[in-house]
Amino acid sequence: MNWKEVQDRAREKLTPVCKVCPNCNGIACRGQLPGMGGTGTGSSFINNYEALAKYKFNLRTLHDVREPELEVELFGRKLELPLILGAVAGAKTNLNNSISENDLVESWLLGAQMSGILAMTGDGPDPSLYQTGIEGCKKYPGITIPVIKPRFPQEQILERIKWAEEAGAIAIGIDIDASALIHRHMSGLVTETKTLAQIQEIVNSTSLPVILKGIMTVDEALLAVEAGAKGIVVSNHGGRALDHCPGTADVLPAIAQAVRDKLTVLVDGGIRNGLDVLKVLALGAHGAVVGRPPSIAAVGGGAEGIKVMVDEFKFGLRRTMILTGTKDVKNVNPRILYRE
Repeated sequence: MNWKEVQDRAREKLTPVCKVCPNCNGIACRGQLPGMGGTGTGSSFINNYEALAKYKFNLRTLHDVREPELEVELFGRKLELPLILGAVAGAKTNLNNSISENDLVESWLLGAQMSGILAMTGDGPDPSLYQTGIEGCKKYPGITIPVIKPRFPQEQILERIKWAEEAGAIAIGIDIDASALIHRHMSGLVTETKTLAQIQEIVNSTSLPVILKGIMTVDEALLAVEAGAKGIVVSNHGGRALDHCPGTADVLPAIAQAVRDKLTVLVDGGIRNGLDVLKVLALGAHGAVVGRPPSIAAVGGGAEGIKVMVDEFKFGLRRTMILTGTKDVKNVNPRILYRE
């Protein structure tokens, strides 16, 4: 099984919510929610893709880089490459019921384990979605990062953090960019924006590293540091929360410059291959988070499909590091990039 075969199988199962386009740029699926598209005009999804596409590589071959170092340590765990599977849940509504929630989580976590990387699990209006991820975490402890919606009341978040602790999670995420994503639109879940004091309460409630997903400005990145978060994900929720957002690659450099030495900076949005991973590392991230590619991989090939996808990322990352003279993913010089 190769990556093209995985994609072809997924296309048959995902159409019409996802056409598995050759360029996953958000144009064909704009406004398709539930589904895989971006909200409203789709511009935030499209901007994520185009922001990364504006960066090109400066080809360099007069050097001694032949076996670049891809390994990195994130949240105390050594990874084979700086890649994390993002928090995806709601297979019935978003993935055309092409895979069960249990099979999605199993594919996600087993695929991550086989690939030597970390994986996030998701949350949603149906409480069973988060619980399915927690059950998966128990089976695959030490590689799982459960991500919780910014639930109201706050006690629901604190309760779910305890579940994650007991399940063996390596860290916990708060999906702060989902504060209005499904508020009052799907029964059973009420969400709210969170204040600095509320985030501090969350951080102080657990010994796990807390990751805030949905940071798009320098001032909120600095607030994350003040709150005691150990990581952030520069993210506009894959273009699914607020229309007309800039692409994450456009805001990443300033955010990374401000807080990179204070916490772990991750980024998602438009990352489709190993070349894109190297781009975001050059822009200041410590690691990349991907959601749509592994969703396609899980539907098209289960855990093995995700392993095939990650191997494709790894091959592209290694090759591009050699051809840009990059020795180590932990020290990527921004001069490898050319921007038109």
